Amino acid sequence: MTQNNNNRQRWIFNKQINLSIIVQLLFLAILIIGTWVKLQKQLTILQHDMTRLIQTQQQFQKRIELLDKANICFEYRLIAVEKTIKD
Repeated sequence: MTQNNNNRQRWIFNKQINLSIIVQLLFLAILIIGTWVKLQKQLTILQHDMTRLIQTQQQFQKRIELLDKANICFEYRLIAVEKTIKD
């Protein structure tokens, strides 16, 4: 009878450990999913920021090219004025 009672106590103890492990795994899964969702949101924000940065860089590059063309034009004008003054 003592052996039978001892087996029942062991089974109950194992059942509680298993329930505890299941609860811990459930919390771990919730934390992993929450972290993954937060990471996805941060990646979306980063993608948006990178897209805006690339657009701004392209606009800046266009402005630089326009200034470079204007600079070349003004250099030729200056050379022409200097030649006119020397003659």
